[in-house]
Amino acid sequence: MVFDAPPATSTAHAWMPSSPCGPGCLDSIDEVGSARVIARLAGVAGLLLSFPVANAVIPRGRRASLQRGYAHLLLGCLGMRLRIVDNRGAVDERGVVDEGGVVDEGDAALVPAGFGTGGGVLVVTGHIGWTDIVALASVQPLGFVARADMVDWPLLGKLAELMRVIPIERESLRQLPGVVAAVAARLAAGERIGVFPEGTTWCGRAYGIMRPALFQAAVDTGTPVQPVRLRYLDRHGVPCTVPGFVGVDTFVSSARRVLRSRGMVAEVVLEPVQRPGTDRRELARRCEAAVRGVASPRQDAPETTKWIEAGHTRVRDPSVSVDAVEVVRRPRSRPASRGRRGTAAAR
Repeated sequence: MVFDAPPATSTAHAWMPSSPCGPGCLDSIDEVGSARVIARLAGVAGLLLSFPVANAVIPRGRRASLQRGYAHLLLGCLGMRLRIVDNRGAVDERGVVDEGGVVDEGDAALVPAGFGTGGGVLVVTGHIGWTDIVALASVQPLGFVARADMVDWPLLGKLAELMRVIPIERESLRQLPGVVAAVAARLAAGERIGVFPEGTTWCGRAYGIMRPALFQAAVDTGTPVQPVRLRYLDRHGVPCTVPGFVGVDTFVSSARRVLRSRGMVAEVVLEPVQRPGTDRRELARRCEAAVRGVASPRQDAPETTKWIEAGHTRVRDPSVSVDAVEVVRRPRSRPASRGRRGTAAAR
């Protein structure tokens, strides 16, 4: 059993990813008062309403800095601090020096080259919730592959349009080649595109398998891939699942939970860049190993990772931590029943 989650189900087709994560996965966390929640919500609304105007009047060469600044402020209005860990520590083929290190809060601009400069980059990470987009954009602006109806979401919909989101209808398998082609065209044009290859959201302690389809865009264009390990920590530095957009969550219920949280940190870990190679499945395996913080296994080596079977999806055993530090267990609260489940970008 994984955090009291029900078995995974697939309602459209066998390829369609599904997650067994649900309300039982969600942690309790320190909360702020109603006045602080209202102030945060006002800040979010102000940023999202002013961004289109600011983006239109500022010179094109300065828009990337503006967009990153807005994303960073938005993350702060959601009650989160940004922490960036650069594990690349190498010089890539474009001559960009990555010295490594840890960057907190307003020093995000000190991260060498962000996700990369001088050409297209495919950014891949696990998918926890809609806040993932804000956290990644706080490091460096990029486009995303996102669920098609995201443009209808309150507040975030307009932002999705400005970020030139590539829509995906995950229920329609026949549209997938067109999405891959759109990603390839954007990469070939030198853009940074973020994708969530798990195809759906997970709580952050259990994980899905990275599907190889979207990696084909990097293979076709010879574009480097930047694996990113993203997680959320509470004020004590313990991984928490509050931003998880799972189960019966709606956007409103998820936003309410995030806005009430106190002291959360969005930690973005930049792992070594992967060359695309010629096999999208092998590339997906390498990136999954990097995102999970484990060494990529040899083809002839026995698999040592413990997995829990969950319907159509393998779930990593949450009792096996990928970090050396001890994960402190806390009592979990069960949120009240919510409406029909929403999903985050690119489920």
